[in-house]
Amino acid sequence: MDENFKKSINRIVDTDPRYAVDAYEFVSIAVNYTAHKLKKHREKEKPDRHVSAKELLDGIADYALREFGPMASEVMKSWGLTNAKAIGNVVFNMIGERLLKASEEDCVEDFSIEYDFDETLRKPFIRENAAERSINPPMIA
Repeated sequence: MDENFKKSINRIVDTDPRYAVDAYEFVSIAVNYTAHKLKKHREKEKPDRHVSAKELLDGIADYALREFGPMASEVMKSWGLTNAKAIGNVVFNMIGERLLKASEEDCVEDFSIEYDFDETLRKPFIRENAAERSINPPMIA
């Protein structure tokens, strides 16, 4: 994390302590991950098209699963990232510090949608879902 980023995040956390410093670093990386992933899929369409709140939430969940596996839900909870609204608050706190960009139409209310992070992050590791996705949790003998 670069020094200016750290200072900006510390300013945010000083004024809004609901979310951990690590949550901001994670969301920053996850936003870049999501934008890059979507850009690859959109090369023939509109590669610079805006990322919707739903697309961003899906990308953040995907990145959390890649980084933390079965612990993703617990890690997100430990940072205060328990629902879409929390992600929106972090994103817009970062926009306020010019760490992320938004279009004129974007607003924090875009994240006032039903999105069950807990289910999304746990579902791949439930036995019947793991079989569908070829995820084999280790067996302890």
